[in-house]
Amino acid sequence: MLEIRNLTKTYPNGKQAVKNLSITIEDGDLYGFIGKNGAGKTTTLKACLTIHDFDSGDILLNGISIKSNPIECKKRMAYVPDSPVLETYLTGLQYLNFVCDIYDVSTHTRKNKIIELSERLGMKDKLNDLIGSYSHGMKQKISLIGALAHEPLLLILDEPFVGLDPEAFVELKLLMKELCNSGGSVLFSSHILDVVEKTCNKIAIIQNGQLLRCGEIREILGTSDLEDIFMELNRI
Repeated sequence: MLEIRNLTKTYPNGKQAVKNLSITIEDGDLYGFIGKNGAGKTTTLKACLTIHDFDSGDILLNGISIKSNPIECKKRMAYVPDSPVLETYLTGLQYLNFVCDIYDVSTHTRKNKIIELSERLGMKDKLNDLIGSYSHGMKQKISLIGALAHEPLLLILDEPFVGLDPEAFVELKLLMKELCNSGGSVLFSSHILDVVEKTCNKIAIIQNGQLLRCGEIREILGTSDLEDIFMELNRI
């Protein structure tokens, strides 16, 4: 599905945010990406989406390089940042139709997906309200609906649970698992280690832009829990 090969990214101020990072997310993986603030998580996720360029390495989606064919790759992906920036003059429904237009989602499919997802995430009665009236959590929900409406092969989420109410929190975990069970994949960053431990089948832990450990979560944890493993690795 997604292969990050020897990714290196240095910002103009000289800070090396990611250093020779290699991770592979396979079909069906629900992959947790964890690290302290400033570890390089968001930089890596944005590089996967061509929001950030990078100095060396490559990123491939189903064997297609994000460098050489970014449009083809982005057609198969969806992304929700930790703080969605949306056009406040649109209604939720107008925004969702705009996203569906970009991804060529048919009228029939988009109608069904928008109804289903808005009901599951508690936004059905808010679709005709202006986004400018939405709370942070509501913006997060409408962004998630837009990301899932075109049924992406790969869903990339940056701190997706921040701001969600308990019902939406639980529903998002179910939606992520359903996407993976259907053959898609999810890569998400989170500081909520308990959720990562209980939800993911694989994880990657990074520190100062470098990979500390990755693989099957059961093998990494052994008889410990993720909180203990994370704290131990970050003391090294």
